Amino acid sequence: MTEELFREMAQTIIDGDPEAAEALAKRVLAEGIDPLDAINKGFVVGVNKVGDAFGCGDAFLPDLVLAGEAMKAVVAVLDPELARRGTQRQTLGNVVVGTVKGDIHDIGKTLVATMLSASGFQVYDLGVDVPPERFAAKAREVSAAIVGVSALLTTTMVNQKSVIEALDDIGLRPKVKVMVGGAPVTRSWAQQIGADGYSEDAIGAVAEAKRILGGGA
Repeated sequence: MTEELFREMAQTIIDGDPEAAEALAKRVLAEGIDPLDAINKGFVVGVNKVGDAFGCGDAFLPDLVLAGEAMKAVVAVLDPELARRGTQRQTLGNVVVGTVKGDIHDIGKTLVATMLSASGFQVYDLGVDVPPERFAAKAREVSAAIVGVSALLTTTMVNQKSVIEALDDIGLRPKVKVMVGGAPVTRSWAQQIGADGYSEDAIGAVAEAKRILGGGA
């Protein structure tokens, strides 16, 4: 019965159905199912399938957005229960993400944050229009392994470099890795400003984050 329930959980993410996902998350609590199992064996399986489909060209950005919204609904229900039990999902590392100062684009950054969280990272989302110093301060506060910096405008891309400089100013580089992304951002720009990683989409960001940490800090 539980295996069938796990399959249903995965399907709600694949379908991008936050209401159904939330209902199953609440059922997990009502029936005393281990919330960690529900996340890892159920919902995250759906996230991974959507990610694989996106990578193969069988799913598109709207599918990722909907899957992300469904996963956020699940986490909102189950994380408090995990905290109450004193258990936590195994974390791959702490990641601070945000959109640079002067830029208020939110969707891509939020999707990256959701996918990183679903994949096992502890994510601290600073939102949009974030000053470089705030990225640096938060990275120090939470002992971040990675700082992810989004920019959707050519005029704000330069602030990604400012974030790297702010981290350097307080002695966090090169220990804290920096990953950049956004519509106008390219791999050559990332290399030019001294970033450690680059991705053009949320699924790629998860793979890139794992690659960066796998290379050692």
